[in-house]
Amino acid sequence: MNKKNTMKKTLLLLAAAACLCACGPDREHVLKVYNWSDYMDVTAIDEFEQWYEEQTGEPVKVILQTFDVNETMLSKIEKGQEDFDVVCPSDYIIERMLKRDLLLPVDRDFGATPDYITQNESPFVRACFDKLEGGGKNANDYAVGYMWGTVGILYNTKYVTAEEASTWDIFRNPKFAGKMFMKEDARDVFSQFLIFLRQDELKSGKVTLDELMHDSSDKALADVEAYLKEVKPLVAGWEADFGKDQLILEHGWVSLNWSGDGVWARDQAAPHGVDIGFAFPKEGYTLFFDGWVIPKYAKNVKAARYWINFMNRPDIVVRNVIETGYVSCSGSLEVLDAFIDDKYEPIDLSYFFGPEAASVRTDRTLYPDRSDIERAALQHDWGDRADALVSMWSRVKGDQASPMTVIVIGGVVVAAVVFALIKRAQSKRKSRGRRRR
Repeated sequence: MNKKNTMKKTLLLLAAAACLCACGPDREHVLKVYNWSDYMDVTAIDEFEQWYEEQTGEPVKVILQTFDVNETMLSKIEKGQEDFDVVCPSDYIIERMLKRDLLLPVDRDFGATPDYITQNESPFVRACFDKLEGGGKNANDYAVGYMWGTVGILYNTKYVTAEEASTWDIFRNPKFAGKMFMKEDARDVFSQFLIFLRQDELKSGKVTLDELMHDSSDKALADVEAYLKEVKPLVAGWEADFGKDQLILEHGWVSLNWSGDGVWARDQAAPHGVDIGFAFPKEGYTLFFDGWVIPKYAKNVKAARYWINFMNRPDIVVRNVIETGYVSCSGSLEVLDAFIDDKYEPIDLSYFFGPEAASVRTDRTLYPDRSDIERAALQHDWGDRADALVSMWSRVKGDQASPMTVIVIGGVVVAAVVFALIKRAQSKRKSRGRRRR
C-alpha cells in the first residue's frame, strides 16, 4: 500500500487512546469515527470540532480509528458491539449491515445549518444507492456516499494499444504473457470475467448488467474458474497493491486495477517517461462505493449526522479528494469546478452533476464519460454464497504457481527498493489499497 509515514499514524492512534481514557463518562461529547486508512484529510478533524461547536453550541472531540478490511470493521460492530458513531463501509457491506439491522437512519434536519448532503446529492449516486439491497430498506435513508470508483485495465501505452486494452480478454493474449497482473480480490475479478463470459446474453437482452451482478450460481462460478485457470499461466502475479508499482517500473504492462490507483500510477510514472493508460473494457465493468453510515450501537448520533454533513461541504470534499486520489460522491458543481483542466478533452458528466456538466474538461479516468458509465454496474453482497466464491478463488490460486509468478514474487523485494526512489517524486494523489471480499 501507499501509506503515510508510520509515525504519523502511530501518533494519531496514541492520541485517540489517550483521549478515550481522559474522556471518562463524558461520551456524549466524543465522536468516534471508524474509517479506512489514509482515506481523508486528517487536518479537517480540528476544523470539524470547531465548526460543530459553532453550529450546535456543544463541544465535541473526534476520535479517529482506522481499518483496512471491511469484514474486520463489520465484526467489531456486529459481534463486539463497539460503539463507533460513524463508519465508512463499502457498498456490499452497507447491504449486509442493512439486512442485519445494524444501521440507524441518517436524519438530514440540521436546523439553521445548511444541509450539504441534500444540496450536493448526485442523481447518479442516489440511483446507485437505490439499487443496494437492504432487506426492504432504502440505502439512501441509511447511507451517504463518500467516495467511488471503477474497475478497469491499467496498461503501459508503449507496449499495449488502446484497442488491446479495451477488452477483458487481454488476459488471454499470449503477447503479454508474464507481463500481466491480476488483483488479489475474488469479488472484483469474478465480476469482470463473468461480464466478459456473458457477452452473448447481454447483447441479446437475455440478461442485463444489473441482473448479471446477482448471479452467484454454481455455473457462473464454474465458468469463471475455468477462464481464470486458462489465463493463469500468462499472469505474472496476483497482487494486493504492487501491480501498479510494477507497471511504473515497466516490469509489467497490464493490470486489472481500480481507477484511483490508475490515476496515482499515471501521475507517479509521468516524470519518469512512462505513459500509463486506464481503460473501461467494452464488455462492461463494475463500480464501487464507500459511504458514511451510523451503526446502531452509536452513542453520539447527533455529532455523527453533523460529521456526515460536514464531509459533504464542498471545500472539505475537495480537500479529501486531493488527499486520497479517489472521487467524491458529491454532485456539487463547486467540486467539479475544482477539477476542471483544459488539458483534457470534453466529456459528458450530466448523469452525475446535471445538465450544466454536459461538456466539461476533466479527468475521464476518475469521472467516466456518459458513454462509459452506461457499461457499468454495481456488485452486491454474496450472502450465504460467499463461501462458494472463496472456495473457487482458492482452487484457482491453489494450483501449482507458474514459474513467472515465482520469479515475480521473488523480485518484489528488490523492486520495492528500486521503487522507493521513484516515490520520492512528489504527488498529491495517494493510493488506498482496498480489501474487498
